[in-house]
Amino acid sequence: MIETRLLHYFLAVARELNITKAAETLFIAQPTLSKQMMELEQQLGKQLFIRGKRKLTLTEEGNFLRSKAQEILELLDNTESAFHTEETMLSGHITIGCGETVAMDKIAGLLADFHSKYTNVQLHTHSGDADTILERLDKGLVDMGLLLGPIRQEKYDYLNLHQKDVYGLLMPADCELARQKYINIDQLKSLPMIIAEQTFYGHQELEWFGSDYSVMNVVATYNLIYNATFLVEHGIGYALCLDRLVNTQGRNLTFRSIVPELSVDLYIVTKKYQTFSPAVKIFLKQLQSVI
Repeated sequence: MIETRLLHYFLAVARELNITKAAETLFIAQPTLSKQMMELEQQLGKQLFIRGKRKLTLTEEGNFLRSKAQEILELLDNTESAFHTEETMLSGHITIGCGETVAMDKIAGLLADFHSKYTNVQLHTHSGDADTILERLDKGLVDMGLLLGPIRQEKYDYLNLHQKDVYGLLMPADCELARQKYINIDQLKSLPMIIAEQTFYGHQELEWFGSDYSVMNVVATYNLIYNATFLVEHGIGYALCLDRLVNTQGRNLTFRSIVPELSVDLYIVTKKYQTFSPAVKIFLKQLQSVI
């Protein structure tokens, strides 16, 4: 079994890509660190570094270990913080995985109220699409996810926020379509569309056109909307996205709602039978009472 000390050492070397510099940050001797890394490679039976004259390069196995070591140490830190929590002085961490949604404004307000009462609790957010958030939820790297529904997986519990996000079309402000006040849903069939990756691959079913996206001319996909805005500005296509996520001011962009309305509900998602830290338990109770 790999000692956590070695994982700390390895991550320092992976960060600096130089044994001497890494040893300085760890306050240990360079020969000692070099020996430790060679012993780690022998223990795993894999080469972790390609050793050049001036710097190291991570191998494929080295990159894999770096990712896993970060996850392991993060889990250990969160676990230790939970055990050190005392009721008189609540501490620890609350980690929320967030999809792109303006509902985060509401959650941030609740977090602000919570933080004013429990100043020793650290708050962490991780942004990504639904697949990324659910992966981190499964691995225990986030306590809960703020996601758009429906997801419909039995291994999760869902807390409906009773709030919805509305879809619309992001387009160049100087295009012909921008003259319309609304976009009819049938018009989407004839446009070059840029849609969310999770929708395109069927990981999130949205019941439009009978969930048959083959009727749409999809020219590009995105996982987070920011980079897709540049594809829209350059005329590649029209992005199907949520209202109020893109600041169009000062850019050749405008947003139009779709009729009839296309909307999705918002949920706080947790793993079933998950053991929560005291800080997370209290926050979830407060969240439930507000909702």
